[in-house]
Amino acid sequence: MDDPAALFDDARARLVGVPRVRLGAVREARGILRLFGGGPAIAPVAEAWHLGVLLVGDDAVWATGDVLRAAAEVRRGFTAEAQRIRAARAAMAFRGGFAEGETCHVGWDPVDVAAAASGPLVRQGDRAMVRWSPAGFLAPLDEYLEERIRLARDGAG
Repeated sequence: MDDPAALFDDARARLVGVPRVRLGAVREARGILRLFGGGPAIAPVAEAWHLGVLLVGDDAVWATGDVLRAAAEVRRGFTAEAQRIRAARAAMAFRGGFAEGETCHVGWDPVDVAAAASGPLVRQGDRAMVRWSPAGFLAPLDEYLEERIRLARDGAG
């Protein structure tokens, strides 16, 4: 029987030295900042290795959500509402402490590794599997982590 916790512990050991990404969460402006028009910001809350549909932290695993790049707020016209919203979220990350151009992961969800039945993790018989696509394709967790770690170590991941 696969032990997902052991697989993730092994992955962490093999990822030492590989750059991590930061996860952000929305924080509402409080106190005096709200009085001066300070809006919500996306503040860094954790670091993780980005392995496809999984974000592996020192002691937690999350399912990926949205990825954006922090950018200073700039007034410009947008042809689509989606572009305006994306630019506003990038500015929130910049205000929250992410560097200009830094990748920020938001909207991530905690994964219950022990149950292997949360987020993209599922159990199929004795095997821990990962749902790696929106279409529901499954791959054995051990093989998925092996491939993603290799890509991360090679700088492609």
